[in-house]
Amino acid sequence: MIPESFIQELLVRIDIADVVGRYVQLRKGGANLLGLCPFHNEKSPSFTVSPTKQFYHCFGCGAHGSAVTFLMQHTGASFPEAVRSLANEVGMVVPEAPRSPQQRAADQRRKVEVSRHQQILDAAQEHYLRELKRSEAAKQYLKKRGLTGEIAKTFGLGWSGTERRGLSSVYPNYEDPLLIESGLVIEGEDGRRYDRFRQRVMFPIRNSRGHIIGFGGRLIEKGEPKYLNSPETSLFSKGHELYGLWEGRKGIRDEGFVVVVEGYMDVVALAQHGLANAVATLGTATSEHHIKKLIRSSDRIVFCFDGDQAGRKAAWRALVTCLPLVRDDVAMRFMFLEQGHDPDSFVRESGADAFREQASQASALSTFMLDELSERHALNEAEGRAACVHEALPLLKSLPDITLSVQIQNEFAKLVQLTPEELQQRLSAVTGVAAATASQASTPDYGNAPPAEYGPPDDYIPFDDGDVPYADFGGMSYDDMPSSGQSKPRRRQRGRAPSSAGGFGGNEVRSRTVMPLAKRLLRLLAAHPELVSRLADQQLEIIVQSPNLILVQELIALINVCDAKHSGALLEAVDPDTELGELLIALTTDLLAEEELPSPKEELQDTLRRVEQVLVKTELDALASSGLPDEASRRRYQELFKRSVLLNAAPSSQLK
Repeated sequence: MIPESFIQELLVRIDIADVVGRYVQLRKGGANLLGLCPFHNEKSPSFTVSPTKQFYHCFGCGAHGSAVTFLMQHTGASFPEAVRSLANEVGMVVPEAPRSPQQRAADQRRKVEVSRHQQILDAAQEHYLRELKRSEAAKQYLKKRGLTGEIAKTFGLGWSGTERRGLSSVYPNYEDPLLIESGLVIEGEDGRRYDRFRQRVMFPIRNSRGHIIGFGGRLIEKGEPKYLNSPETSLFSKGHELYGLWEGRKGIRDEGFVVVVEGYMDVVALAQHGLANAVATLGTATSEHHIKKLIRSSDRIVFCFDGDQAGRKAAWRALVTCLPLVRDDVAMRFMFLEQGHDPDSFVRESGADAFREQASQASALSTFMLDELSERHALNEAEGRAACVHEALPLLKSLPDITLSVQIQNEFAKLVQLTPEELQQRLSAVTGVAAATASQASTPDYGNAPPAEYGPPDDYIPFDDGDVPYADFGGMSYDDMPSSGQSKPRRRQRGRAPSSAGGFGGNEVRSRTVMPLAKRLLRLLAAHPELVSRLADQQLEIIVQSPNLILVQELIALINVCDAKHSGALLEAVDPDTELGELLIALTTDLLAEEELPSPKEELQDTLRRVEQVLVKTELDALASSGLPDEASRRRYQELFKRSVLLNAAPSSQLK
């Protein structure tokens, strides 16, 4: 394991402009460098490298990361290989992180276990490939389905054989428990073992690194189940994996969208006809994990279903799963084939161009949702519209706080003859009494005032801030992230999501000063990680006391742990699949278009002053609502009032 401290030191010594410049012709473009993106085809440069912040971003496809990430994505190197390659360039020797004997033993056991599992699966794959060469029946079946040897090789298709214990010829010890744990062998109630897959065309299932983690098998004769997957194992989880995602990564980039189909054969058949951008769920309904993987692979997702009732039910389930994860910069669409057709039969009969054309005309998520709701209810009568609202409210409530959600709500309000305000009232009521109770418990009663002798003068307005209203001090979530503001359609081929278009959670940003405080802090620290080391204890305490700065606290902790010196190093240290990781990617993308602040330190101090103003005001209001019943509360009110005067009057540089 390479120590994080070494990676951070390496990223300080490496210049990303030099690394990228070996593969991409870059030219000056303001403070940044511009070039044609190496990850997708383009005629005008949208690939940007920031020498000051040490990361790259493509506004065309969303590729984003540090020098290490670029080397991995462009050359196919693994993470350790990329780090070692860059270290050699600057004369650094890659160390291994110190581990306790217990940690090393546990790591070794896990490594050996994973390696054994991998070896077992790889050996099975070699066996299935050999069996396919020997089986005329299997080869004829594949030819009948229109598949060539080349496409079979691309997907690693094999044949399980017909023997009950065919794998006993592969493994010297057929009684090895790992054969059961790997999902290749089943043990019956009588204790006898037999192969899980027999008389099936075999489809290896690969993870994001291209390693085989399981198999799917399809019968070539009549029988049930037609499709059979590996069971859940330590390497394989059906609800997390998508068949064809590894094989289709280039096709998804080239086509500009990913299409989700229902079966292995659909994926392979589409690839045979030149549509190498299809993936399939593994016999399960589309899950949240599937959606997140799809979003990371492309910003255009087309779900393809049969046009029958079962297909529409499956599509509706997928839509419900999608709703909490929709984004303004990701298009999700639903495509329904004619009755009697699946993707395999459609593309064989009509060709790839017809499939592309139908995919381009697929219904938007919002259209499918509203059309489906309309068909279920009689909207020409009040009762039907009321029933429609009743069904739709939980769905609308599940949407994140983004511009698309507002658009869908407005369209639905028109559909059921409500004003947007009336619909909002209904949505607010969905949370019921619990939300009202929580609100009453946390919101001070501004109608109560403290005794006059403890209050401020009548003409004193302690928080005449103007540019940071109290209501703007909200929590920071992924849906509030800033954006690059690009209007150009984007294709994303990497495993990290670019920022959303349309501003801060759909709100127009009028100037820097009206930015909510959480966002302002996160942007500052993402652009200038070195500011964390300058935070005084009192400033850290203010941040910790603020309930809406959880992500700011996480970012500070990350910077302290990894000691990142610039944005690129921070991107390399964060887990991209976490909320903080996704947030940082969007924040740093937005920073590319911004000018450097004249004094980041003063900006930080000013922002923290405003954070403290909010904390002081909140406590003052709470004390006021209590009526100051005892001496302790009166003393505290006086102390806070004095502090509020100081915060409002003094420049941040004078505050202690």
